Amino acid sequence: MTHVIGETCIGTKETACVDVCPVDCIHPRKDEPAFEQVDHLTIDPDACIDCGLCVDECPVKAIYPEADLPPEWNKYIQINADYYKD
Repeated sequence: MTHVIGETCIGTKETACVDVCPVDCIHPRKDEPAFEQVDHLTIDPDACIDCGLCVDECPVKAIYPEADLPPEWNKYIQINADYYKD
């Protein structure tokens, strides 16, 4: 299972979650060109190890395990996955 970043990250892009991720699966980071171009951060579903460290660090409560994502945010499962497609 992976974690998903949802709607409350839009416009916030607080990167505390990026700093605690042990596998660097949350992007874009502030030092990446895409950071200014997107409205929220995303989690790579293939790289996420389901450690949950990012959940507690998120000040806007935008990160959930996929199975616990609020139903109205289900579209973010695909949005997160699409960000990492080649």
